[in-house]
Amino acid sequence: MGSEFKNGGNEMIESGKELAVVAEKSKMRGWDLLLRVAAVAFSLAAAVVLGLDKQTTTVTLTLVPTLPPVDIPVTAKWHYLSASVYFVVANTTACAYGAISLLLLSANRGGKKRIAMTVVVFDLMIVALLFSSLGAVAAIGIISLKGNAHVQWHKVCSVFGKFCNQGAAAIGLSGVASTVFLVLVLVAILELHWKR
Repeated sequence: MGSEFKNGGNEMIESGKELAVVAEKSKMRGWDLLLRVAAVAFSLAAAVVLGLDKQTTTVTLTLVPTLPPVDIPVTAKWHYLSASVYFVVANTTACAYGAISLLLLSANRGGKKRIAMTVVVFDLMIVALLFSSLGAVAAIGIISLKGNAHVQWHKVCSVFGKFCNQGAAAIGLSGVASTVFLVLVLVAILELHWKR
């Protein structure tokens, strides 16, 4: 009877370990889904904030010193810069992919490795896409803010302050989305490492 108790105890310990593994997987899946929702929200917000970026202002221009200055209305729109177009398209793509991956992983309750691995590969591609768009639009933003005296590019943010501030907010939102996607890739790498 003592040996029956020992075997029953071992089975309970083994089933307890399995239960802990299942609980850990569901805990990780919960974090994964939460991070994906955050990535979708931040990339969507970045695309919308920059996609609605527009400012019209009046610039005073003196053509000849003897004539009175002329007031000219000037408009800055996000789609005037190819880096901004790339940024909006990249963030929209990241948002759409994030929503699709959220649905795929929610439906993947059986834990099929092929689907999970495909999602991780696409996560990595989205990280590259978002960081490249961030670099492109940040470079244009710095030139807009500080100008470039070597090529006679003047500061733009001194005239279009709201336009530049809204662009900076979009860069910040996209930076958070990029970081969240990067964390998702790092978590997947760590999970692969722990399984070994």
